Amino acid sequence: MRLLHTSDWHLGRAFHRVNMLGAQAEFIGHLVTTVRERGVDAVVVSGDVYDRAVPPLAAVELFDDALHRLADLGVPTVMISGNHDSARRLGVGAGLIGRAGVHLRTEPSACGTPVVLADAHGDVAFYGLPYLEPALVKDEFGVQKPGHEAVLAAAMDRVRADLAARARGTRSVVLAHAFVTGGEASDSERDITVGGVAAVPAGVFDGVDYTALGHLHGCQTITDRVRYSGSPLPYSFSEAEHRKSMWLVDLDADGAVTAERVDCPVPRALARIRGRLEELLADPGLVRHEEAWVEATLTDPVRPADPMARLTERFPHTLSLAFDPEREPDDLDVSYARRLAGRSDQEIAEDFVAHVRGAGPDAHERGVLRDAFDTVRADEAVREVAR
Repeated sequence: MRLLHTSDWHLGRAFHRVNMLGAQAEFIGHLVTTVRERGVDAVVVSGDVYDRAVPPLAAVELFDDALHRLADLGVPTVMISGNHDSARRLGVGAGLIGRAGVHLRTEPSACGTPVVLADAHGDVAFYGLPYLEPALVKDEFGVQKPGHEAVLAAAMDRVRADLAARARGTRSVVLAHAFVTGGEASDSERDITVGGVAAVPAGVFDGVDYTALGHLHGCQTITDRVRYSGSPLPYSFSEAEHRKSMWLVDLDADGAVTAERVDCPVPRALARIRGRLEELLADPGLVRHEEAWVEATLTDPVRPADPMARLTERFPHTLSLAFDPEREPDDLDVSYARRLAGRSDQEIAEDFVAHVRGAGPDAHERGVLRDAFDTVRADEAVREVAR
């Protein structure tokens, strides 16, 4: 059976104020063409269909168009909700849509109930594990202390129990939306840390033939059987080096996996340039970036006049301008933003405690801070679901 694995469409998302809806529509067309021309037997979409819980109308219309075009192909599609989606909204009409061959899996309670498709070698069971927010699903899965590993492990126990009851030789595919250990993150993914831990081990998915992951925006291989497709379009400059693609996966009669990357159309290259303004304007080596979307970081010791206007004369698609002045090694005049760069909320809070009282928090206090941040993040997730 040949699968096309994609995820993280983020319909409705902009890129530094650039409307991406046209590029997203082009991707949907490319997806449909790939399914038709490459003999795909099933499409799997591993979450974050939309960019937010209540997407703009234009994004909903594009999703509707995608559903119709996939259904018209007569090729089954299995799709789960991600942490950016409203599972309840995405799942509206799932039963009716399923009759057209597009199977939406947004209910945590249905993790152990697969979509079963067949080829010449027998059945393939597709298990959809939508994004499982630990604080919201801990009771459903009977876990004492909510965490990503605990709820995913419980969900996979249901998958393995169902699979064990099926005919010998039934092959299996799991769709999941999670941060798996070994994956490389980018700046455009929403933080899902719980209890100070975001990642779960790949071993959670042992026992199935292929795990189609969503959430991380870079296409990557965790193991031969556990892969991220990544987002089909870039959503931050941290993705400048990404090759945007989907996985074309073949499952043979014994469940062995072979995979091929299929490139996605990208509207414009991304470039990150750095240096003093006059150097950037004169450097002949930067000619290749003149038509790219550009993130420029200026290192001039003194901020130059009209930097954006001057940059856009040479790089008309400059979207982001940052300043990182060259300073002497002992210069303490470092910006607040630079001091916080790359630090988690927990680390910032701990540093604040140390600054105020002269000593950092002890183990108990760190736990209190961690629980407070987890509670706030869980409350935000609950409010989003209720919207």
